[in-house]
Amino acid sequence: MKKFVSLFAILAMLYSCGGGGNRGELVGAQGKKWHPQKPYGMALIPGGSFIMGKSDDDKAALANAPTKMVTVRSFYMDETEITNSEYRQFVNWVRDSTIRMKLAIMADELGKTPGDDGIGEYAFLDADTENMSVYEKYMYDNYSGTGETGYEGRALNKDIDIEWDIEDYPDEFYAEVMDTMYIPLEESYNGRRTLDVSKFEFRFTWMDIQAAARARKGGRKDFVKEEVIKVYPDTTVWIKDFNYSYNEPMHNDYFWHSAYDDYPVVGVSWEQAKAFCRWRTIEKNTFQKKKGKEFVNYFRLPTEAEWEYAARGGLESATYPWGGPYALNDRGCFLANFKPLRGNYAADNFLYTVEAKTFEPNDYNLYNMAGNVSEWVQSSYDPSAYEYVSSMNPNVNDDENKRKVVRGGSWKDVAYFLQVSTRDYEYADSARSYIGFRTVQDYMGTDVTGDDNTQNQK
Repeated sequence: MKKFVSLFAILAMLYSCGGGGNRGELVGAQGKKWHPQKPYGMALIPGGSFIMGKSDDDKAALANAPTKMVTVRSFYMDETEITNSEYRQFVNWVRDSTIRMKLAIMADELGKTPGDDGIGEYAFLDADTENMSVYEKYMYDNYSGTGETGYEGRALNKDIDIEWDIEDYPDEFYAEVMDTMYIPLEESYNGRRTLDVSKFEFRFTWMDIQAAARARKGGRKDFVKEEVIKVYPDTTVWIKDFNYSYNEPMHNDYFWHSAYDDYPVVGVSWEQAKAFCRWRTIEKNTFQKKKGKEFVNYFRLPTEAEWEYAARGGLESATYPWGGPYALNDRGCFLANFKPLRGNYAADNFLYTVEAKTFEPNDYNLYNMAGNVSEWVQSSYDPSAYEYVSSMNPNVNDDENKRKVVRGGSWKDVAYFLQVSTRDYEYADSARSYIGFRTVQDYMGTDVTGDDNTQNQK
């Protein structure tokens, strides 16, 4: 008995001397250690205050951008506009997920499972009920068959490659599914059948926090919204935007041909840009979860204030991202891709868009914040917005207002639209050959460190 008491006393003394206890003090719940990492291809924009709006004469007499001192928090921003190859990564993800879902549903209806060869190899991962974990079994028993299609929440098998060559189709059921993904045979020409891009839809949910915060009643589910967006860019904008003009080569090649991989994507609506942001968040946090790391903040479109603050690159009252007041340098070279002089598109050495890293970046290392393509931002357009928005992180987020702000000017615009303070808009469901976008991500915390500013996550 004495030996037991002595051992207990020794253990109690060790515990009280730093052996793992908090000694009864308030030390806080310990979470995972967080190390900020700059997302690949993004620049850290340090928060601060600036004078937003027209610092020069409002030559267009729009009176929609009076000067206003505002403050924005720190955030990451894409160094370039989202390129064709980057947006294709999104389109391909949606395409492959759609095909895998159709193959898995066919396998489920036929009762095929992995090991049956053929389409069975593409069955849902939970098709093998014998090897489920306790949690997987519970979810399958309680939630399988729910949702709009009855297949929501069931995991797809992404370990097996999709066969695109008709000679490699594993069985007739696989061929049947793949046939539904292409345009009908009677609509094909020149012996070519192409994928029916109207079937590439991205389904995502989000919570309307603004509405939930102001609501006096209603449950959480009342503010969870679901959207289904067709993701393929409208390549016909190259023709529809310009009457009596031959732009068929851009329509045929611009989005798909590898020659244009590093050019900014166009023909994307505000709604599609928003969907891309949601997909990028899911893609990143899926990786974070596999590695056992903390989730990152959502990728999103910048607010109008964030965009202008970033475009100025720290320059006070500048006309353009490089300062100004001219669109030429001291050697007479144009500093952006736009429509100079009297509509001489070739005067800046380019006819349409240019590669995303053409021309010199501004002092925040952001390329083409003026010219090339105009850029969607998160904010809704209201000509009197500057009169009433907050001076801290201002934003007009009105879902009823379908006019969304575009900034920066494009390859087909005159110099006035390249000015960092010039405001313009387009409707959220519209797509243009001269509008693209770039994304931002909120910086975690309030302090900006030098180490984080130079760190790059591969």
